[in-house]
Amino acid sequence: MPVAENIFYAHFMRNICASDSMDNRLVNIGFGNSVKVSRILAVVNPGSSPIRKLKEEARQEHRLIDVTEGRRTRGIVILDSGHLVLSSVQPETINQRLAALDREQSGAGLLQKYAGEGGNNG
Repeated sequence: MPVAENIFYAHFMRNICASDSMDNRLVNIGFGNSVKVSRILAVVNPGSSPIRKLKEEARQEHRLIDVTEGRRTRGIVILDSGHLVLSSVQPETINQRLAALDREQSGAGLLQKYAGEGGNNG
């Protein structure tokens, strides 16, 4: 591999690893089970025919993770690895939890920014 490609590859991998390690937040998807926020592609309702087909394919390919503890599946979390996580929590509830985590992170960033500015004005 030429030097320029090696440098590009090293830079690319460093950015991927840095972005992955920076976001270690977890979202609760029911019964004390959590999923890493950065791995979530979608949170969907299990009712539609295409989603039911996707669920059955995942079951056959051993990519299905069931954390419902025997309860009715109300939401399906689709991960970037191709795994589907069955949850007994509504998609709306999971989305609200994700939004709260996002607000919490952006709010903390604003507090740090203003605290830094306040120290300089003092």
